[in-house]
Amino acid sequence: MSGIIEVVGVEKGFEAGLVLKGVSFELQKGETVVVMGGSGSGKTVMLRLLAGLLSPDAGQIRVFDRNIEHLSEEELLPIRRRLGYVFQGAALFDSLSVYENVAYPLREHTRLPEAEIRQRVMHFLSLVGLNDTVLGLLPSELSGGMRKRVGIARALVGEPEVMLYDEPTAGLDPTNSKLVTELIVQMREGVCDSAIVVTHDLELARSVADRVAILIDGRFAAVGPPAEVTVSSSPAVQAFLAGEARP
Repeated sequence: MSGIIEVVGVEKGFEAGLVLKGVSFELQKGETVVVMGGSGSGKTVMLRLLAGLLSPDAGQIRVFDRNIEHLSEEELLPIRRRLGYVFQGAALFDSLSVYENVAYPLREHTRLPEAEIRQRVMHFLSLVGLNDTVLGLLPSELSGGMRKRVGIARALVGEPEVMLYDEPTAGLDPTNSKLVTELIVQMREGVCDSAIVVTHDLELARSVADRVAILIDGRFAAVGPPAEVTVSSSPAVQAFLAGEARP
């Protein structure tokens, strides 16, 4: 059975050298894969490649049975609409209210009437635990945890088939990290059942992952269920996990 996302032998480099050195993995429908690795290990680069925001130097990326590595921006659009992307800093538009931030993908990609746009915005904000008191607020008036939740609502509003989360708990205090973790688990129940989560947060990985893939020196040093990966015999994997488990 082929995955809804398949990555085969992908390489990506920048001026400083290769970041990804022949990475392969797949995501099955209904599965959450967590990609872990240290700072600069290429985790975010991997997500950007999957969304077509970067092109690989070598290898193949298939998303929804279509190779995307050589597609134009126009050809990528229908594929991107089936993906929800939660950026690390939420990447909300500073000058737009919460309502307009969440409505933005619907205004950009659909011709829905305003009443339906409002209904969808309210629905997805309520899913992430926010109510109409935040609608008129600007991102600068929100806490970090609230910004993350608005970012998740915006990613969900187009009803994607796969969610891509880039460091969803980074910079959050333990209470907000727990809320966002619970939210990611909750999203799997009938909202969007397939996801790739990039993180260095071991607790998040244990809570949401069906499989964990640990990226070390441009390659996956271990891939498997969390319980298997945490007892990996690889010294590099154990060193990484020991470092991330520190308070």
